[in-house]
Amino acid sequence: MESRFDFKDLFVLDLANNHQGDVEHGLNIIRQHGAVLKVRQVRGAIKFQFRQLDSFVHPSHKVGSANKHIPRFLGTQLDRAAFQTLLNEVRAQGLVAVCTPFDEDSVDVVVDMGFDVLKVASCSAIDWPLLEAIAVTGKPVIFSTGGLELHQIDDLKSFFDHRGVDHAIMHCVSIYPTPDKQCNLSNVTAFRERYPDCTIGWSTHENPADTGPVMIATAKGAQMFERHIGLTTDKITLNAYSSTPGQVDAWIGAWQKAHVLCGSYDRLPPAPEERDAITGLQRGVFAREPIEKGTTITRDHVYFAMPFTVGQLSSGQWKTDIPALVDIPADGPVMVEAVEIPPTPDVQVLKHAVHEVKALLNLARIPLSSEFEVEYSHHYGVRNFRETGVVIINCINREYCKKILVQLPHQAHPSHYHRRKEETFQILWGELHTDLDGRHKVLQPGDTQLVMPGVWHHFWSESGCVFEEVSTTHFNDDSVYRDPTINKLDRAERKTIVDHWGRFQLPDMVGKPTA
Repeated sequence: MESRFDFKDLFVLDLANNHQGDVEHGLNIIRQHGAVLKVRQVRGAIKFQFRQLDSFVHPSHKVGSANKHIPRFLGTQLDRAAFQTLLNEVRAQGLVAVCTPFDEDSVDVVVDMGFDVLKVASCSAIDWPLLEAIAVTGKPVIFSTGGLELHQIDDLKSFFDHRGVDHAIMHCVSIYPTPDKQCNLSNVTAFRERYPDCTIGWSTHENPADTGPVMIATAKGAQMFERHIGLTTDKITLNAYSSTPGQVDAWIGAWQKAHVLCGSYDRLPPAPEERDAITGLQRGVFAREPIEKGTTITRDHVYFAMPFTVGQLSSGQWKTDIPALVDIPADGPVMVEAVEIPPTPDVQVLKHAVHEVKALLNLARIPLSSEFEVEYSHHYGVRNFRETGVVIINCINREYCKKILVQLPHQAHPSHYHRRKEETFQILWGELHTDLDGRHKVLQPGDTQLVMPGVWHHFWSESGCVFEEVSTTHFNDDSVYRDPTINKLDRAERKTIVDHWGRFQLPDMVGKPTA
């Protein structure tokens, strides 16, 4: 299997110039922050910044430059041997080694020293000579997006995609420190939607004492984080956006708490204490008057009140016209075992399914007009629709045909072939299993599957799937099923066809003849 760098849950701590040109001070920064990462049990990285200052700075600015950055770069300059000492400590701490090169010569040094990951600073994100040099190294790349317009981020993403470079994207605001109103943390979600195959992070420059942004960034979907670090001494003070070890500890702690608060994306069964709390507030069904065995209980026979007793019929389970199986005294609870609850009507089976189908279309972000026809395929009856069936949304049927098919979790479509129709499936959302003449495939979003006339095929989904069918013209009764019992059914017995979702048609259409 091809090995790719895992950027997720990586904390990148930027040493920058905070070593102050002092190797011993730099070592202390690495050691103290490394200890925090170890205690917090998170995956961490130390990031260096390399500039070959002899060529990076114009000769006329080597002394007395009005550019505020150049004196700082020159005043904190370290040679390669000093950086090697710092890099050795990063390795000794078991941390990932990251470096931001600001010029092509520095790229060569980064590669020669064996850094794990290259970082593209926001100011270098449109520096194409530098980007070309970075891309050919084969190293994984993180790039920041401070000050970039969206089309420039698209360009940079495509640049690294086309060159086969493992990369991750940092939402970043290049204002130091960053005020709240400039954080725009919803960009994290926007990037995750725009670049779903890429790890999205948050490169932060806000007040290091403020742990709110990292919690919000986590909730928005950030999976990688970066901030500047340093140490204060009697002679050294930190800038307004760099963090001490204590602040990094609080920052990571806030990230961990955010993970706990966000919890599961999937809807989980209620915890016992939650179930008990809800049950304690529910209303139960009680007999308004004595009810004799055999009575058909209607709404006039009962009332709803709390407390609800376990085993009792709740107000939410109430159905009118249910037979009493035993005598029930006045004001007595109507227990579930004391009545005969009728099965869910066929039409209600389909109505419940519609709600879930609409939800899956929302997840897949597939809008529909108000003009379409829906087929509910239920080859073994409506009651078995959740196990065997599919919802088919008919969009176009001319010389060409387009349908959108929705399969619910754990739903299957039986084996069949078409006499005349050729069709191609394309997965839009979820996962679909197909079997063509005994060959099993698992299709993911974007995958296609051609089905020629006369080819036996069936499909199913474990987690739910939305896919498109593009085909030649659809003809009724063109399908031949492997199960002969299905072939004997009238089309109306295996399909309910309605306009739109059939909100008002379904009660009249289930099991009725179709055109």
